Amino acid sequence: MTRRGGLALALGCALYAAAWLLGARMLYPVAIGLTAGALGAALWVRAARRPAAVTRRAGRDLQLEGEDVALELRAGLTRGLRPAVLVVTERLGRLGEHRIALEPHGGIATGRVTLRRVPRGRYPFTGATATVEDPFGLARAESPVAKGGALLVHPRLVVLEGVFTESGARGAGGSRLLLRRPSGFDFHGVREHQQGESLRRVHWPSTAKRGELMVKDFEDAPRDELAIVLDAAGAPAGPSFDEQVRAAGSLLRAFAAGGRTALLAVNRVRPEYHHVASERDWHAAYDALAAAEPDGTTPVAALLGVEASPLARVGELVVVTSAVPRALADRLVERASAGRRAALVYVDAGSFAGRSAVPTADLLRLSAAGVAVAVAGSGHDLARVLGAHSLRAVAGA
Repeated sequence: MTRRGGLALALGCALYAAAWLLGARMLYPVAIGLTAGALGAALWVRAARRPAAVTRRAGRDLQLEGEDVALELRAGLTRGLRPAVLVVTERLGRLGEHRIALEPHGGIATGRVTLRRVPRGRYPFTGATATVEDPFGLARAESPVAKGGALLVHPRLVVLEGVFTESGARGAGGSRLLLRRPSGFDFHGVREHQQGESLRRVHWPSTAKRGELMVKDFEDAPRDELAIVLDAAGAPAGPSFDEQVRAAGSLLRAFAAGGRTALLAVNRVRPEYHHVASERDWHAAYDALAAAEPDGTTPVAALLGVEASPLARVGELVVVTSAVPRALADRLVERASAGRRAALVYVDAGSFAGRSAVPTADLLRLSAAGVAVAVAGSGHDLARVLGAHSLRAVAGA
């Protein structure tokens, strides 16, 4: 029962007592009406239908950042009286709490809400409750609603006709170096030596232990052509990290559209790896970019140094970051010195707060070592930045 209902019930009881004490029979109908109304409202709300399950559907199949999102709720109602007022209240991640009024139609109730200019992210539906009221607001009942999924808002990518990394590595004659698809063989185990096999593959410790020739058994291990690393460790949340996500996604989409097998690595608190070799793989990686948050704890340089990491197997590496510590620069220079292609996309986080501070000397050092460099920031045309490599952009000219 609401506060209004409690007051109505108390007033009805008081009027009934006054009518009995004073003999004012004209007050009896009013007293009985107030009391019966409050109690009847409580009984109605108790017997009213409630949502047994709530499903949510966005207006479009793909939600892009910065656009309005029309969200529709459909609730299957339990048996009972038709509720006069049915409202679902739920929290949608950092978008806050929303109240959605549902209109019953038979055994189904529907309601809609429009979320304005939603930023990129994953917004889980939590803390949902259904509230049932009578028409006069005398009684109210709340019941929890089962949790259900999340709203994914994807980054808005740019179309790249060319990629800045294509001009980053050239041979002595000025022609671009073409990378073969990296492949190889991973050590799988040991087995008995077969007639005619090379003795170079003999596994001597096992041979000595078993008293017969044992050879190393390898299995074919095709590798990704390239990897794009989204640095989410220490990156400031907000527009600058969203720009990192757009840059990583745009590059990944451009490479995948060109038929190249790619690996997306997101350096979160638990690093995520997504292999992209088909359209289905791309959609899974795109969802990961939508949900990415700057919650990483391991520096990206340390991640690149793990020998067992999938990043150690790729032929080409692109790091998207908002910081260029010396350890990361050294990793990229070492890679370039070894003849393995490396590139860096630097997103100037300070430019989004009005205090641009591009580490020009560090970026020029990378460029001089053969690492392709692109710089993005607030107000920059991301398609132009990622589509062509220019030292003038590095120098801030």
